[in-house]
Amino acid sequence: MSASPSSIPVPKTPVRVRIAPSPTGDPHVGTAYIALFNLAFARSHGGQFVLRIEDTDQKRSSSESEAAILKSLSWCGLQWDEGPDVGGPYGPYRQSERSDLYIAHCEQLIASARAYRCFCSAERLTEVRAAQRAAGVDWRYDGHCRNHDPAASKARADTGETHVIRLAMPTEGTTAVPDALRGAVIYDNHRVDDQILLKSDGLPTYHLANVVDDHLMEITHVIRAEEWINSTPKHMELYDAFGWEPPVFIHMPLLRNADKSKISKRKNPVSLDYYQRSGILPEAFVNFLSLLGYSMPDEREVFTFAEFVADLDLSRISLGGPVFDRVKLEHINGLYLRAMTPAQLANRAAAWLEEDGRQEAIAELVQERVPTLASWNQQIDMFHRGTVSWGEDARHLLVGCGSRKKKSVRLDAKRSRLMFEDLIAQLEALKPWQRDGIEAALRASVTKAGALIGDGFMAVRVAISGSTASPGLFESIETLGRAVTLVRLRAAVDWLRGKGHLETEIAGLEKRLAALRTSQERLIEAQSAGGRFDPREN
Repeated sequence: MSASPSSIPVPKTPVRVRIAPSPTGDPHVGTAYIALFNLAFARSHGGQFVLRIEDTDQKRSSSESEAAILKSLSWCGLQWDEGPDVGGPYGPYRQSERSDLYIAHCEQLIASARAYRCFCSAERLTEVRAAQRAAGVDWRYDGHCRNHDPAASKARADTGETHVIRLAMPTEGTTAVPDALRGAVIYDNHRVDDQILLKSDGLPTYHLANVVDDHLMEITHVIRAEEWINSTPKHMELYDAFGWEPPVFIHMPLLRNADKSKISKRKNPVSLDYYQRSGILPEAFVNFLSLLGYSMPDEREVFTFAEFVADLDLSRISLGGPVFDRVKLEHINGLYLRAMTPAQLANRAAAWLEEDGRQEAIAELVQERVPTLASWNQQIDMFHRGTVSWGEDARHLLVGCGSRKKKSVRLDAKRSRLMFEDLIAQLEALKPWQRDGIEAALRASVTKAGALIGDGFMAVRVAISGSTASPGLFESIETLGRAVTLVRLRAAVDWLRGKGHLETEIAGLEKRLAALRTSQERLIEAQSAGGRFDPREN
């Protein structure tokens, strides 16, 4: 693979761009990042921004996830012109509703010998993969079914024999991917796999659906994450096979953690829902996203979306790997807050609570625990913070550490961490996010760890609330939501890896040092007054 520099091409008219998230989990900050640049590019050229749901992974896709994506992007203010909820002239906008289109286009590819039916079993493919691994070569389908007689293959398919349809990639030569930020990126064809286009369940893979939909929806510019650039040779082959003109490809740099690794939920909260519930202003969040890999001509740090659109020049995008820095995000958010009048700030805070939509559920949880209205904020605080600090209660994260029960299994940090990791895995996959499922997951993880139920539940309570005393555990987790709960549980895992121990020791030393300083100051005062000071009385 090689590349040469290139300038951003002149936009076509009319400009049409799209964002195509998969509804398989919580709405991701990367989705908002790519949506932002697509929307800004469309607005800067008077074009249209399309939202398309890529739900061909039926096992993992859910209507709950789709609704969360739409809600979170709307919270950011990244409003689309066409989509599954607003309609449009190029619908339907869910790929699961376009199956007939994909099947018809696959038949066209088979007829032109640009694709073929593959009947290889999972067992055979596993054997091929193992042999290639043993030989030290990268996995690539070996073309076993590529040269089968098309008529015989069709006859086998007509009898109902399980099969997929694969793209017949050229085995020689190269494919040039014209990326607007990188120039021509060259791939050797023999290294590109004969990608599956249509799965055995009749649903398309990303590659086929992506190309067919982009063409039929008249997408002119594909602005997406750079992780898809290695798939683009297959897409270019499909465009050529259909005789279609490909769109302009613009692959945005991947968001990174502070250590430059790809942004991930284990090192950074990546759910948009987390930032909304943590009190980040949507306009500040969009401002922050626009600074990732991009800079305004005058190097301004704070600007509106309209100003971003007016000055947008994609050639200013840096490919160095922008770092998603939460400290920088909170800094920008703080600038927005301090720019408000006190009245504006009060109104925004009240609106944030009202828009949260959980107030009645939270009230029901804490109602029996508040003797006065003044104590209300203390009880509901845990629901409106992104993270918690544990202080003296941190020891309860060690399962059984705080228990007086003789039968308690006192787990060390490693085994406690494994319990939390098992719980995280269960809660990540839990659908729907409801009390009964949450309780079952907690009980299973604690039992698996060999701890008493009460001890394990106390550890989880401290992890999610920062205290040994909080409203009902399962109901609290349900009300907190998946994104915030998982961030707090992962923080507990980090603490149990050792980070928290060091912080607790430092805090204890600082407390003792402060006490010694106080004693020293009192001794000096007593000596100055000619009196006597006994530190044991302090």
